[in-house]
Amino acid sequence: MACLGGGHGLYQTLLAARQCDPASISAIVTVADDGGSSGRLRRELDIIPPGDLRMALAALSSRDNNGDLWATTLQHRFGGTGALAGHAVGNLLIAGLTEVMGDMQAALDKVAEVTGSSGRVLPMVNQPLSIEAEVAGLDDDPRVMRPVRGQVAVATTPGQVRRVHLLPDAPQANPRVLQAINEADIITLGPGSWFSSVLPHVLVPQIVDAITRSDALRLLVLNLSAEPGETSGFSVERHLHVLAQHAPNLRVDRVIIDQHMLLAGSDRTHVQRAAAQLGAEVVFEDVCMVTNDGVELNRHDPAKLARVIDSVHGEWVAAR
Repeated sequence: MACLGGGHGLYQTLLAARQCDPASISAIVTVADDGGSSGRLRRELDIIPPGDLRMALAALSSRDNNGDLWATTLQHRFGGTGALAGHAVGNLLIAGLTEVMGDMQAALDKVAEVTGSSGRVLPMVNQPLSIEAEVAGLDDDPRVMRPVRGQVAVATTPGQVRRVHLLPDAPQANPRVLQAINEADIITLGPGSWFSSVLPHVLVPQIVDAITRSDALRLLVLNLSAEPGETSGFSVERHLHVLAQHAPNLRVDRVIIDQHMLLAGSDRTHVQRAAAQLGAEVVFEDVCMVTNDGVELNRHDPAKLARVIDSVHGEWVAAR
């Protein structure tokens, strides 16, 4: 199973993937973060930003006392106001191991070994990337597009993001990522920050080609809501159109959408047509996390998502 994404969205997907009990899990992670602890380490050490990689390692840590301790420690951030303030322990561990071992993948694999990981964490490409967006609404004339560079700036812009691209453009994919996609029987993309965690994957031509040529079940997991900033005001249909515009050659099999999203009959028809641009059918299922008090959270429930993945995969295999 190969899971593509970044941040909290990928974290939830990996928790779900574990419950599907696959033969192997490959977490394929974006590498454009430039904020917080990751951004500081990226600038000071000229390394791939470790934050999203750390979160994936925490999600895959073994579910025993040792693994739980490691997962908590990896995610722990130092307090105070000194030089360490805000740094995540896992980020420093990955950065330090990278210097000692001379290779970030070796460092990630060593952390995975220590934490009893259920899978392997792979950077999308083997170099830090930057995101640059074309943003409308930052000028008196709404038709004027302004460039905004950097993942944090793109995610928090008060304007509306129209398009993003990577710097450098069309980078080479990590060969281990292509191998993981080729060997997977299930591929997931999303959920996550659409322009800064999901779309970067499909801006790497080799990754799009590998997904499109794959015989695996290819799943796009849609966000539960639009995000303030980069996708503010986006409909479900708009998310799909934007993905298709950025990666017209991408093909997936199913789009998983939470059934509680308020979509009228005509809206569902439009969403199904948008999904068809990607070669996909839409699956409406309950995948939202709900508190004991019945409050819906803007977060996918790993157990619910795992059940949907298993169900869709079973139907897909039976129909082949």
